[in-house]
Amino acid sequence: MMIRYGFIGVLLAMAGALLFGCATQQMQPAGPLFATEQLTAGQYEPKVDNFEVILDASSSMNEKYNGTTKFKIAKDFLDAMGQTLPELKFNGTLRTFGYNPNYPKAFNDLFYGPAKYSRAGLKDGLIAVSQADGTSPLGKAISDAGEDLKSAQGKIAVVVLSDGKDMDNEPVTAAQELKGQFGDRLCIYTVLIGDDRAGKKLLESVATAGGCGFLTSSDEFKSGPEMGEFVKKVFLAEAVRSLDSDKDGVPDNLDRCPDTPEGVVVDAQGCPVDSDGDGVPDYMDDCPNTPKGASVNAKGCWSYASVALFDLNSYSIKPEAYSMLNEVVSILEDNPEIKVDIQGHTDNYGTADYNMKLSEKRAESVKTYLVDKGVDPKRLSTKGFGFSQPVAGNETKAGRAQNRRVQFFPVK
Repeated sequence: MMIRYGFIGVLLAMAGALLFGCATQQMQPAGPLFATEQLTAGQYEPKVDNFEVILDASSSMNEKYNGTTKFKIAKDFLDAMGQTLPELKFNGTLRTFGYNPNYPKAFNDLFYGPAKYSRAGLKDGLIAVSQADGTSPLGKAISDAGEDLKSAQGKIAVVVLSDGKDMDNEPVTAAQELKGQFGDRLCIYTVLIGDDRAGKKLLESVATAGGCGFLTSSDEFKSGPEMGEFVKKVFLAEAVRSLDSDKDGVPDNLDRCPDTPEGVVVDAQGCPVDSDGDGVPDYMDDCPNTPKGASVNAKGCWSYASVALFDLNSYSIKPEAYSMLNEVVSILEDNPEIKVDIQGHTDNYGTADYNMKLSEKRAESVKTYLVDKGVDPKRLSTKGFGFSQPVAGNETKAGRAQNRRVQFFPVK
């Protein structure tokens, strides 16, 4: 019987131990969940130009909190912050504080920056901070931050992560001096790791000394959106987006041509691109390769319709048209690589066959004029179009005069 009861006792003890172990596992608190949220750079612009993170690497950070060390909580927080913060134009720095008389440099030194911020750079710095030890010279770290940032231009954010334990009032004094150094350009933000009441009070005073920051706790961060809100409050501002009424990609406040049709290619000022500089935008230009200086019509083609070149039923060039043709000579002299197709046109008086032949003779007359002025005939070809391509209505005398014309098309 003694053996039997002893065996039962052993079984009960084993069962109790198993149940206790399971209960212990079930009650084991989970560490903080620092999920990340990728913020799109295009939606935000920097609110600060520089930031410095000061990480507590003193021995008290090795204490357990919520199932893990406070040191790991702080590093995980910064890792999530770095993954959330987009790579915009600001400089970043990571400094730690702690003290070991045998390794003074290892616990109170820069691990990243000052340098142009990058996610990879900050992460590498965090990886290099491998342990926590020693006392808690937060005040000295804050003072050292003033030296790190002494040449910084623009606005500055200082972020302190600590449990606030085992410290005197020196950090508050150092924060006040830092504020005095940078004035309104500086804000200080503190993140409490753990739940030490005295530490919380101290870190709150440090943030208050900055005048425009705040105290928060790592316990408040359980999701990506919460980290995203923190990052936005400390580092970012919503990017200013002006209306773009014509949807050309240029905000209205910068758009010099606000009525550009949708889909038209525009320049940096929102105006339709005019590749050949003839005053007719590409989307309206039927002749996009007009040489510089040439007179063009409303369709961007090299044409002289402002003065009638020819009388009715004539292919003799009118003397008042000579100045316009002399302009053609000058353009060809300035662009010796250009060859030109001279295209003749008529009004609609007469038959199609008659006007076709008349338009060809007009083109030949202009070619003869240009050759007589010294243009190589090998650079000139002619073609007639009759009345098939009017540029004005033939119902009026003025319209018919404009249609009695030649146009010039550069050819390769």
